[in-house]
Amino acid sequence: MPTFTYEAMNSVGQPVKGTIEAANGDEAIAKVRAQGNFPTKIKEKAARHGSARRGTSGGAEQPKRAKRGGGGRAPIKLISLFTRQLSTLVSAGLPIVRSLQILEEQQKPGPMRVTIRLIKEDVTEGSSLSEAMKRHPKIFDPLYTNMIRAGELGGVLDIILERLSEFMEKADALKRKVKGAMIYPIAVISFALLIVTGLMIGVVPKFKDIFAGQGKQLPAMTQALMDASDWMMGGGWAVIIITPIALIMGIKLLKKSKSTAIYVDRAVLNLPIMGQIVAKTSIARFSRTLGTLLAAGVPILEALNITADTSGNAVYRTAMNKVHDAIREGESFATPLRQANVVDPMVVNMIDVGEETGELDKMLTKIADTYDSEVETLVSSLTSLMEPVMVIVLGLIVGYIVIALFMPMIGMLDNMTGRR
Repeated sequence: MPTFTYEAMNSVGQPVKGTIEAANGDEAIAKVRAQGNFPTKIKEKAARHGSARRGTSGGAEQPKRAKRGGGGRAPIKLISLFTRQLSTLVSAGLPIVRSLQILEEQQKPGPMRVTIRLIKEDVTEGSSLSEAMKRHPKIFDPLYTNMIRAGELGGVLDIILERLSEFMEKADALKRKVKGAMIYPIAVISFALLIVTGLMIGVVPKFKDIFAGQGKQLPAMTQALMDASDWMMGGGWAVIIITPIALIMGIKLLKKSKSTAIYVDRAVLNLPIMGQIVAKTSIARFSRTLGTLLAAGVPILEALNITADTSGNAVYRTAMNKVHDAIREGESFATPLRQANVVDPMVVNMIDVGEETGELDKMLTKIADTYDSEVETLVSSLTSLMEPVMVIVLGLIVGYIVIALFMPMIGMLDNMTGRR
């Protein structure tokens, strides 16, 4: 009888490893679960009859298949649609390979279609769906593959796929709302900069030639405007364009380093209004991610690791890591989260109640729904506030240019009237 090595989580969420004898992978999983453990990886130890080449957990040809990734990314909307369609097909009783074949035929040529084809080939050769998807990290992140693995082990793959699609749709909807709200102010600011730049380069220099012929000292406002125009024509326009691009690239570079990312993210969280939006978005994201993983049956320690890795914010990633370490030492969820001081007391209290009632996953989903609504309200308020502010600022800039240009003109008109 073949021997399988396994990695699992015990009833308190601690990792365990061992070996077990079973006729096949399914029987090995059943035996590990019978011991009260949650298996996370099953691998046949002794290959026979070529099983090492066809095994579900790696073997002689796994590195070759790992290099066959689709090589591209796919829009989250397309991945969400694929997930929902796969859930429908699996719940209808179709085999995984047949379901993947149908979805491959429906896809337009591109990275997603190539990826589905490669996953289908890997599953046909004996890999599990989660292992096949894990070879394409650009499309299927750790959150996705771990939930698929939990669905496979629990025999509820169709339910997990449906939850995954709902999770992705809600996360994408929130992301699009925030981005959509930012398009208007960015467009107005860009348009305003173009107008001001055009005035400073195309209009103001012509007045400068007129004023130079008068031989008189210009008012302070006019002189400042002329100096600004000279700076713009001397390359200042390039500085205006390059500065925001360099700032965005600099922030991205700083966030790549774990030592500096936390300072950047903390500074962003301290920004007025925008900081609140980022904070509430991060809370909604980690709550929905963790709640979805726990509902899928993923052990809490592993779920916290995945949530931390996919949080997108170093401050909340650090908090999740501290919560993970505290739970591993036997503490509750709420206590270390309260000490981290990164969420509102309401969130901590709701999590505390969820732990006491044994419905932590449902409580986390309620938190996510609440904060999604708050983010939407904040974004709408910010957009409404920025509209009049931008109009006033643009009006002040244009008004300053007009006044600065006409002040010397008034003096010229007075001189012409006096001569007459």
